[in-house]
Amino acid sequence: MTHLHITLWAVLPYLCAGTLIAGSAWRYHYDRFGFTTRSSQLHESRLLRVGSPLFHIGLLFVIGGHVVGLVVPEDLTRRLHVSESFYHANALVVGGLAGCAATAGLAVLCWRRLRVPAVRAATSRSDRVMYPVLAAALLAGLVTTLVTTSTSAYDYRTGVAVWFRSLFTLDPDVAAMTGAPLTYQLHALLGMALFTLWPFSRLVHAFAAPIGYLVRPYVVYRHRGAATRPE
Repeated sequence: MTHLHITLWAVLPYLCAGTLIAGSAWRYHYDRFGFTTRSSQLHESRLLRVGSPLFHIGLLFVIGGHVVGLVVPEDLTRRLHVSESFYHANALVVGGLAGCAATAGLAVLCWRRLRVPAVRAATSRSDRVMYPVLAAALLAGLVTTLVTTSTSAYDYRTGVAVWFRSLFTLDPDVAAMTGAPLTYQLHALLGMALFTLWPFSRLVHAFAAPIGYLVRPYVVYRHRGAATRPE
């Protein structure tokens, strides 16, 4: 185990997490009304109607797959009588489709941003950094899911997932990550870079999602009867 390994897998994750938390708090304090995507729907809507649902729905499934794969231990799925073959086949199919959808949606959105002059003019410097990192992270995840997982005997739940959970106990299992294939390591590094950029880009709007709308009571409109005409 070298100093580089310790820096990458025991120090860098906490630096990225600290930047995410502190940066988001700073952004909320000084740019509270900037917690938006800076919508450009008025400039162009045809490509947006295609790319936005593809990207967001695909990304939701990608995030869900990461949560299940990294947080849920192997012992739990075994106790639930979920076979390894079914688990990995499901991860390959669902994860592959979700990754393809998110990547295709992002490609449409980037093409729209380059093609429409008004949208291109509204692109900030942080976006020019964020989009390539996001695209690289999605592509690395696709390669990891479709190529490495299907051709390698490596089980990420006994390596990468163990390292990830160990971060929350403040005792990083560096060895578990150094033994992972290069594609997994690259995907993890790109993910940390993305979370570092998160507070300073349009991705911060995820923290302002109107989740309350899902559980708020219905708005009741009552008819007030015929209007009284003034005499």
